[in-house]
Amino acid sequence: MDTGGGGEPQLRVIDIRPRDDRERTGVIEGSEHIGQLVLEWRLDPDSGASEGTAAHLDDHLVIVCNQGYSSSLAAAQLQQLGFARATDLDGGIEGWIGHGLPVVPPPAAGGGHGAS
Repeated sequence: MDTGGGGEPQLRVIDIRPRDDRERTGVIEGSEHIGQLVLEWRLDPDSGASEGTAAHLDDHLVIVCNQGYSSSLAAAQLQQLGFARATDLDGGIEGWIGHGLPVVPPPAAGGGHGAS
């Protein structure tokens, strides 16, 4: 989810769930998929493995998992890398859906980044 251009901080909603989970529940519109196992490498602009997904340290990164546990750990790891505005979606996608917020079908296979 890209909310600006140039050097301005971006808001990015990053879904780290496996493909089966994303297909079962749907995804937040505009979110992008980066597998949990490769998240740090894909976002770190200095890793050499970003494949066009690198983030800036001042970007707002909202990490999404099923219930908020894995995303909480992932956000903490990103903060340790210097992404001070990394956070997680409280309650995960299940909390999002439980509050009646919308989801859409995930993009076709091959549209995401990283491990499923």
